[in-house]
Amino acid sequence: MNIDLSAFHFLRPWWLLVIPLAIVLWWGRHRDLAKPGRDTRIAPDLLPYLTVRSTGSRGPAPIDVLALMLILGALAAAGPTWQRDEPAYLDNVAPLIVAVDLSASMDGADIPPSRLEAAKHLLRDLSAQRAGAKTGLIAYAGSAHLVAPPTDDASLLDLFAQALSSDLIARKGRDAASAIDLASRALQAEQAGGTLLLVTDGVDTGQLDAVKDRARAASNMQVLIMAVGQVGLDVAALRNLADAAGAPLGSLTGSPDDLDWVTLHAQQHFRAVQDAQMGVVHWKDVGYWLCWPLGLLALLTLRRGWNVAWLGGLLLAATFSTAPIAHAGALADAFLTADQQGRIAFEQGHYDEAVQRFHDPYWKGRAAYQAGNYAVALAAFSSVQTAEGYFYVGNTQTRLRQYDAALDAYDQALSMRPNWKPAMVNRDIVSRLIDDMSQEQQGEPADSPDQTIDDKTAKAGKMIQVPVAKAASEDAWLRNLTVSPARFLRSKFAIEDARAGGKP
Repeated sequence: MNIDLSAFHFLRPWWLLVIPLAIVLWWGRHRDLAKPGRDTRIAPDLLPYLTVRSTGSRGPAPIDVLALMLILGALAAAGPTWQRDEPAYLDNVAPLIVAVDLSASMDGADIPPSRLEAAKHLLRDLSAQRAGAKTGLIAYAGSAHLVAPPTDDASLLDLFAQALSSDLIARKGRDAASAIDLASRALQAEQAGGTLLLVTDGVDTGQLDAVKDRARAASNMQVLIMAVGQVGLDVAALRNLADAAGAPLGSLTGSPDDLDWVTLHAQQHFRAVQDAQMGVVHWKDVGYWLCWPLGLLALLTLRRGWNVAWLGGLLLAATFSTAPIAHAGALADAFLTADQQGRIAFEQGHYDEAVQRFHDPYWKGRAAYQAGNYAVALAAFSSVQTAEGYFYVGNTQTRLRQYDAALDAYDQALSMRPNWKPAMVNRDIVSRLIDDMSQEQQGEPADSPDQTIDDKTAKAGKMIQVPVAKAASEDAWLRNLTVSPARFLRSKFAIEDARAGGKP
């Protein structure tokens, strides 16, 4: 159990006033017992039989036990705490968008194999460490483009992240201001304290004023900047960029400290925004743990002759007699529903077990989707007649390469929740993918016929059936139509630049 001493405090500190009273009581009683001739009114022959603690006895006196009970009781009633009272999974839900600089300098090999590959590796590790949280991706150079909105689908995010290269964006430059503005708009749908991580190795100093303005306008969003590179970095310019954005500046080292630095900043900002929205911060009261020693001390008052040796024996017995609970499954069944057990397994990353536990079709589908069992996920999501259900039907159909069915599912989700950005973005991706596949098909040269046959059976009013060769398998046919993510992104970025009136 880690105790954050900086957050340690008492929920009801006025109970601590009992502690000095207990000390005064203990001191006064011992002072009274130390006075000579204190029991002269009792016959000396009867005195040994009437005193709880006779001369030469060992162990604590009743007043010692009482004082200690008062002190522990006061501490328990004061409510010591150092942790917020939040769901176990709340730390992991802080939304994050990573904006990767695709300038040509990111191909530098001072961080092997290259700066860009190191940035992509960071993104993959962040997505894995923040399992269950939403992570988005922006690519920017002379213009900024949303590659993937915040999503908890780590495999989909990695698919597009691995396709990033320095030649995807035709416009040259480092438009960090546009990246901040685009991230702010993407995080508005989350309605929570989001974080933008800029991963770059350089700065366009002419944009510092624009960066400052965009960062100030981005309400409830914080900016982090991580410098990539070891040789030739303009550290002063990067610090100016961090000052303009009001952002902490870090350096990519390739160690786990990089992930901790990002996730801790994201969690702290998310909590601060949530606390400001709720207005009240709830803390875990851990004073109840002191009830165990209080109960043991209470037993001391029930029997004459109780001493420290017996107390130590009882503590040792309580410690070593705590055997593992047998039939843990039966115990869980007695106190937790199947869906509650499934949620625990889901949060721990045991998705296959969660699939077996869940009865709720939505969460059963989510667990199966995370486990890569898309057939089971599709069957589960198909019974959820909500916008979220249809959204995940679309995602699952995309995984199964059933793109037309995915479009229909996204349309159903948008009909229930108009202008829902995650569904709109995913539908646009699938729609563009289908368009690219159609262009590939139309661009293939048609086979010229070897000869022309005049079908005379048509004049006689008869019809004949011409056999058509089928593909070896439906799955192979779909695989052949798949467009590479890099080609899709290059086309998407070019179209968006053209719409914005940009020129390479």
